[in-house]
Amino acid sequence: MKQNTRRTYVFWILLSEAIGLLSGILSRAGTESFRTTVQQPPLSPPAALFPIVWTILYALMGISAARISLTPPSTIRSRSLNIFVIQLAVNFFWSLIFFNAKAYGLSFLWLLLLWGLVFGMILLFRPIDSVAAALQIPYLLWLTFAAYLSYGVWKLNS
Repeated sequence: MKQNTRRTYVFWILLSEAIGLLSGILSRAGTESFRTTVQQPPLSPPAALFPIVWTILYALMGISAARISLTPPSTIRSRSLNIFVIQLAVNFFWSLIFFNAKAYGLSFLWLLLLWGLVFGMILLFRPIDSVAAALQIPYLLWLTFAAYLSYGVWKLNS
């Protein structure tokens, strides 16, 4: 692997992981409070599973973005990377809205926005690099499950 290629992968993976880590750090107090005070829907996984899953998903996101970034410059590549950055920002704020603000209805709607952005990103990635698009599918599936959990928390605690 060329040095430039390696740097591209490292950049996108570290960017994705850093956004997730920062969001986690900023919502830590809210997360701890959530575990003890909020009624959760059936099928809620143990709290220890979330950081494991998100670490893997952020790595896949970064690999996927790197693959797109390494393709020849084009309008669709630019749009694809823009939507990647936008969805990453929306992802960042979800935890703050859900855990810190405890705005469960808004966080559910925010999650639907994120789901739509990721779905659109997959559609944009696919003609450029089908592997990059496929790497986003676990993320979309996890967001679908997260939407169920978010909706459940909203309804059980409103």
